[in-house]
Amino acid sequence: MSTPVTPVTAAPSTRLSPAQRKAIVAGAIGNTVEWVDWAIYTTFASVFSAKFFPTGDATAALLSTLAVFAVGFLMRPIGGAVLGAYGDRHGRKKGLTLTISLMAGASFVIAICPGYDTIGILAPIVLVLARLVQGFSAGGEFGTSSAFLIESAARGRRAFAGSWQQVSVGGGVLIASALGFVLTSTLDEAALHSWGWRVAFGLGGLLGLVGLWLRVSVPETEAFAKAASSGRTRANPLLTMLRDHPRAALRVAGVTVAGTLIYYVWVSYMPTYAHVATGIPLSRALLANTIAVVIFLVLLPFGGLLSDRIGRKPTMLAFAIGFLVLAWPAFQFLDGGFGSLLAIEIVGMVLIVGYSANCAVIMAEQFPAEVRTTGIGLPYALSVAIFGGTAPYVTTWLASNGHRDQVWLYVAAAALVGVAVYATMPETKGKELT
Repeated sequence: MSTPVTPVTAAPSTRLSPAQRKAIVAGAIGNTVEWVDWAIYTTFASVFSAKFFPTGDATAALLSTLAVFAVGFLMRPIGGAVLGAYGDRHGRKKGLTLTISLMAGASFVIAICPGYDTIGILAPIVLVLARLVQGFSAGGEFGTSSAFLIESAARGRRAFAGSWQQVSVGGGVLIASALGFVLTSTLDEAALHSWGWRVAFGLGGLLGLVGLWLRVSVPETEAFAKAASSGRTRANPLLTMLRDHPRAALRVAGVTVAGTLIYYVWVSYMPTYAHVATGIPLSRALLANTIAVVIFLVLLPFGGLLSDRIGRKPTMLAFAIGFLVLAWPAFQFLDGGFGSLLAIEIVGMVLIVGYSANCAVIMAEQFPAEVRTTGIGLPYALSVAIFGGTAPYVTTWLASNGHRDQVWLYVAAAALVGVAVYATMPETKGKELT
């Protein structure tokens, strides 16, 4: 195994060196591009679904396309394990270049794949395979990018650096949504369904090349370079992580439960709930949601700075306790007005900053360099798939079975789990990364 050279040197102070700033910017932009490619699929699902499945039933085609999306989601834990192990064996830089190459390559494949009318059953097969690759890539991205950002930062700015992981995810989704708005606004229906959606996937692939160039241009992190030079890298990081760090892995999964569940409820379910429960137009509900998400993204780096100043536990507990208090009134005081919904959305997203600004750094600080990306990636992906991925389904089931007034209990229960985990976890602010 070759030893990485010219690593980013971590300063002991809170001041970021130019090399560190460059690494954080490159990591964040690359992650944004990765999530643009991921989000383009759902943004244009209703447009391209008929191209990959038999015509005649548009609803069935859309459902099939969304089922392919779900299959991609199931690949995330596998990607977290396999690509996490790759990043722990060969370095963060190689891991990041691999994930973005896979994501961008799959976008290009979807962009150029002939439709069902041309190649028959091969069309949905290619779509499934491409989405499996994207899910695999997304699963490896969180652990690898989190480890890279945290290891590239000064000790007193690790949460700040890690917060950009979440900023970049949200930024990627917003860019994909903006791309959808531009194309649907400028192209007529015929052009959009014929070739416009292909332009979106093609642009996603091209952006991936930009992200790849950025990731190739930055050096390896000092933490991994030291682990490699001292012979601490392992042939099987996954087995080592499970054998030597089981409590840390369980803690990562536990840290994720409340944050991912509440995030998905607030971002994915709240607009629909408000629309159905109060009659507010869905477009207005989505506008309130979008404004709140933008405010959330702006506040994330400041949440990281606060964590670097006062610690991980206080900011995480503020998030969880805040939702214990907010859960009931948030769902009870909706009155169909835009202002009340916007206020509830904003308060919730401000509280979620306490989790999202911290999650990457807390997870990274649980493990040594030789198993860090695996230790972050696999438990996180499993927890997201189980709790975050099912949150919209559970809330919809509660609402459709006459239990809409009990959705707040679902949120409160998640927050209570968060309080228990965050109150008992060790404080890792200022901990030296090994």
